[in-house]
Amino acid sequence: MKHLLILIALLCSCGVFAGQRDSRVREYLPPVRILWQQGGEQISGADRLLRPGNGQSELVSSGDICIMKSSSAGHPAILLDFGRELQGGLQFVTGMSPAGKPIAVRVRLGESASEAMCDIDGLNGATNDHAMRDFTLQLPWLGVAEAGNSGFRFVRIDLPDDHVELHLKEIRAVSTFRDLEYKGSFRCNDERLNRIWQTGAYTVHLNMQEYLWDGIKRDRLVWVGDLHPEVMTVCAAFGNNDVVTKSLDLIRDITPLPQWMNGISSYSVWWLLIQHDWYLYQGNRAYLQAQQSYITGLLELLLTKIDNNGVERLDGNRFLDWPSSENAGAIHAGLQSLMVQAFGAGVRLCLWLGDDELAARCEAARTKAVQAGKRLNPAGTKQAAALMALSGLLPAAEADKKYLSAGGAKGFSTFYGYYMLKAMAEAGNYAGALDVVRTYWGAMLDLGATTFWEDFDLDWLPGAARIDSLVPAGKKDIHRDYGNYCYRGYRHSLCHGWASGPTAWLSRYVLGVEVVEPGCRVVSISPHLGDLQWVEGTFPTPYGVIEIRHEKDANGQIHSVVNAPDEVTVLRPAPQHSCAVHLKTFAPYTVTLLPCTR
Repeated sequence: MKHLLILIALLCSCGVFAGQRDSRVREYLPPVRILWQQGGEQISGADRLLRPGNGQSELVSSGDICIMKSSSAGHPAILLDFGRELQGGLQFVTGMSPAGKPIAVRVRLGESASEAMCDIDGLNGATNDHAMRDFTLQLPWLGVAEAGNSGFRFVRIDLPDDHVELHLKEIRAVSTFRDLEYKGSFRCNDERLNRIWQTGAYTVHLNMQEYLWDGIKRDRLVWVGDLHPEVMTVCAAFGNNDVVTKSLDLIRDITPLPQWMNGISSYSVWWLLIQHDWYLYQGNRAYLQAQQSYITGLLELLLTKIDNNGVERLDGNRFLDWPSSENAGAIHAGLQSLMVQAFGAGVRLCLWLGDDELAARCEAARTKAVQAGKRLNPAGTKQAAALMALSGLLPAAEADKKYLSAGGAKGFSTFYGYYMLKAMAEAGNYAGALDVVRTYWGAMLDLGATTFWEDFDLDWLPGAARIDSLVPAGKKDIHRDYGNYCYRGYRHSLCHGWASGPTAWLSRYVLGVEVVEPGCRVVSISPHLGDLQWVEGTFPTPYGVIEIRHEKDANGQIHSVVNAPDEVTVLRPAPQHSCAVHLKTFAPYTVTLLPCTR
């Protein structure tokens, strides 16, 4: 035996038995309330399920345990609320049921209370796509069972068989997540904005599993175009994390050129833009150099996708986001804008990598694409208008006045809303953008959301019930009754990372942190408080966090205290306008920032 143990130890040390280690942790959580029960006298001690447990079966008396009894005429059921959206499954701890054998339970998971109550009927959108949310499980006698791997907040448990008695000591959620420090933060005198920043960060945190997913219930995939807002939120809330590079490498490795990532040409463009922004924020030169071959090949491919007049000719699936997917004119204007951004990012990437020749070709292509793009229009969409403004194809002020601010938050989308907010900020309409954040993303919070959704429309609001309650008579089920394209009804994801844009936007434009040189070696701090009186927060850099507080005095001047790592050079706006001038800072320091007039 001694020799066998030595051999096993040697084999493990050599990697023979080595496997992939999970980067996540598990947290066990009791439900916080019981929303509904079926078969009142058939369930006793249900409130005992709300107590914190220890995951251990015990020889406990029947008076201190939840008991569910079924008959041929009645089958008890219970609906539990775990208080917030989670990624993971469930743990059942059973007692000594009289039959002394396994007992079946039906488990239904829901991101809304109504989803946990529904059947998969082919009509309401409910599915087991990507993750099982409706299944039957055998529970052991006097034991522990774990099952489930989905995104959920609500759980319905049914006892489907006749004449059985189940003793339940505990039902706990098994929350699986990366144990991360929230290095970034945002606080201001508007608690609604504070909740929105935190909810966006938490939405992305849940999607930071082994890879960076699009959604934790559905679309548990690396949709690389969708990841751009998520990556910006990672930069603002968590800083450097390998979930980003693992995901970028995965999609690169399964997409040999000249294929398009996820089959969508714009998603390969987004991969390029993410590489640019990730290097700008994190400054990992070794990682960027490892991407050079693919970056070069992708830029060479993109150079073949504009004609001699600078007009984009992208093939594959031509896509911006779902709400704009039936508007060919908007898609063309948006793709033209993305090509301008791609070549602009290509210039900087090539210069950082020492490829001056390809940088020059990208700049020539960018110039032609800009001239061609200025002849286009957004085709009535906020998506294309935002991209055109950010690419210099349409003056930001014009894009804001004609399209982005028209109707307020009406016409916003969860994915491209991030770029709409950015374009409004570029137009100097910070107050209007803050109102949109409060109205659009805040409305999801008003409906009971603890994470932001795959899609949302303000037109859904009148008469809608909250997602954390059963839908009363006369109210609309906002989860079942709405959604389009691939997210109809209960298939709609209520935790989608692409909806986290306000988190990154608030850190960038209100807290005011703009990264100027790779690795945050130089940052500009230009706050835009709008109607806020004060804002404070932190921003992660590779050298540590920057601590920031801005306060507005009675004359409208903003006084700022910034505590920055010594390795970080901070810029502040010149007094007469928002252009930045160099200011080397040593922490802590205090400066006065005059209001920007742009």
